[in-house]
Amino acid sequence: MQHEYKFCPNCASDLQLITQAEDGGEKQRLRCPECAWTHWNNPTPVLAAVIQYQDRILLARNAAWANSKMYALITGFMEAGETPQEGIAREIKEETNLDATELNLIGVYDFQRMNQVIIAYHALAQGEVRLSPELVDYKLYEYDAIKCWPAGTGYALADWLKGRGYNPEFIEFAKRV
Repeated sequence: MQHEYKFCPNCASDLQLITQAEDGGEKQRLRCPECAWTHWNNPTPVLAAVIQYQDRILLARNAAWANSKMYALITGFMEAGETPQEGIAREIKEETNLDATELNLIGVYDFQRMNQVIIAYHALAQGEVRLSPELVDYKLYEYDAIKCWPAGTGYALADWLKGRGYNPEFIEFAKRV
């Protein structure tokens, strides 16, 4: 979901694209001509988990993906006042009811299409799966049967699989016309 700033949150003036000298040189950004507020448009940190549950990988389908058969990693936004590890443990609990018993960083991935930086973890989890209203289904995949997708969290899953000696396969998305 992309939101476009139109008005200054400080003084309510119309924002304008203004070029100004910054540390890295001239940069055009949305700025307020009245109070000099700048919309930096920095990427949002998103947390993701490759959840290992009952010796398989848990992928879930989001309720917002009504016409899709796609299953993906558990993800969520990092909240103020929490570490990435605390945040992904919270997301796993909120979305699946599972408790993360171990968390290990897989890596950091860019997802520029959504202006996000993904911090991905491998999570060992236990408990009984009960999905939040955000999710409509989940599946458990054998390590050698799972297919990755060519985007941020799919690359995290592929890196985790490679680290365990598997040669990940990628699905191909249909080209948009």
